[in-house]
Amino acid sequence: MKALILVTDGFEDLTLFLPWYRLREEGFTVRLASPFMHGLTGLHGYRVEPDERIHEVNPAEYDAVVIPDGPCVEKLRQREAAVDVIRTFVSDGSSRVAAIGHGPQLLISGGVLDGRVVTCDPGIRDDVRAAGAVYRDEAVVRDGNLITARGADDLPRFCREFVRALAARV
Repeated sequence: MKALILVTDGFEDLTLFLPWYRLREEGFTVRLASPFMHGLTGLHGYRVEPDERIHEVNPAEYDAVVIPDGPCVEKLRQREAAVDVIRTFVSDGSSRVAAIGHGPQLLISGGVLDGRVVTCDPGIRDDVRAAGAVYRDEAVVRDGNLITARGADDLPRFCREFVRALAARV
């Protein structure tokens, strides 16, 4: 099974690395996709190298996608290729889509939140409501193929729910 993490500079390190390693523990091949093919730096100085450019991603090759928290989300949502990729993952319905903290901002740009139940960083709750989503102030919310978490403090619960959702897909 394969998972994709969408990332660029400014990712929240914990929300990238914890899901990445947790998925690897479950036997997933995890790839990082970015608009750029250079080393990317997180908020706390950790660096990662992307595996592929977002515009080259074929969502049909993946079982899941993760959007980590951080200012990187604002940068990703300005890239039409990233918006198209996330729109495809969500509309496919069979892939699992995970967004942590500010990650739902990319879902807003993709126009895929109308009628969905989500959680997010409290700072963008009005934005997800304006996009038609039902906001819940909970650690983790699962709505069909979409799993959302408020932020880094909720990662243990998020990872358990995400792995459970992936296991149900097999």
